[in-house]
Amino acid sequence: MMSFIDPTTLILASIIVFFGALTQSLIGFGLAVVASPLLYIVNPQLVPVPIIVMGFAISAMTLFRERGHLQFNGLQYALLGRIPGGFLGAGLLLFAPQAILGLVIAAIVFIAVILSIFRFSAPINRLSLFIAGVFSGIFGNIAAIGGPPMAILLAGQDPSQFRAALSAFFVFSSLIALAILAIVGLVEVKHLWLSLLLLPSVVAGYLVSGKLIGRVDKDKTRIATLVLCSISATVLAIMSTNTLMS
Repeated sequence: MMSFIDPTTLILASIIVFFGALTQSLIGFGLAVVASPLLYIVNPQLVPVPIIVMGFAISAMTLFRERGHLQFNGLQYALLGRIPGGFLGAGLLLFAPQAILGLVIAAIVFIAVILSIFRFSAPINRLSLFIAGVFSGIFGNIAAIGGPPMAILLAGQDPSQFRAALSAFFVFSSLIALAILAIVGLVEVKHLWLSLLLLPSVVAGYLVSGKLIGRVDKDKTRIATLVLCSISATVLAIMSTNTLMS
């Protein structure tokens, strides 16, 4: 079972997933944005399937905690958008070399950071939700980073409603993403084992976050997250570029 990942890599991946899960539980998103570029550097097979499973787990737990604040109005249109977007993302995974995928993941993280910094706003309606869902599907099936398009669109909501809405979206969109990846043959047994091995880190991050909600500064946490994402994406971009040039 452990032949496809060595213990040192597993420990490092577990630490990364723990902090990603802690971040997402605190601010509503962040597991994939934090973890994907770092995990791709550590071991490319950890992206996207295990991260999508991790995202499903942390979102389900967060949704249970925030269920009293859930307003599902219109999220079905975003979920519909995940389907064509998901197939587009899966197509790139099938045909792009590993170094190109590294650059694409780094670019997706940079886009997420830029959108988060400038906080672009758009009216929330059926069309905007569907478009956000399409981009979420593309980003999600390439790098498991499907949160930023929806996070930007829903950013004006109350923090509890924001976390609840995003968590509900992630629960269903993760299932859609996994189904699409399975259809195109990109889900393997080793990915499921890796997911099981990393699940304790997700649970630990969630439990720790329950002690910290209301005690940590959300804006400072967000800034620290964006800085970490920028650094990890830069490292991944440099490594991928060097691989292409060698």
